[in-house]
Amino acid sequence: MKILHENNESKGSFFIKKEGKRIAEMTYSLAGSDRIIIDHTYVGEELRGQGVGDKLVRKAVDFAREKSMSIIPLCPFARSVFNKNNELRDVL
Repeated sequence: MKILHENNESKGSFFIKKEGKRIAEMTYSLAGSDRIIIDHTYVGEELRGQGVGDKLVRKAVDFAREKSMSIIPLCPFARSVFNKNNELRDVL
């Protein structure tokens, strides 16, 4: 299962596609040049319970670390991932 990344000047997403359709997705908005806001996470029925949402958030964390950015997790799911995993909080 490959997580893809798409971004433009103001928004982006990490997602998984199957047969041309996004079956899991975490979206974000850029807030200046050094911050992203995670605003939505969706995991389709066929992938639920497999840790896919967690993996999407972790991809965003890797991206933020690479780019020396911080994350504001407005999405309740993303916020819960940060609350449960101390090792991810360096990007908050």
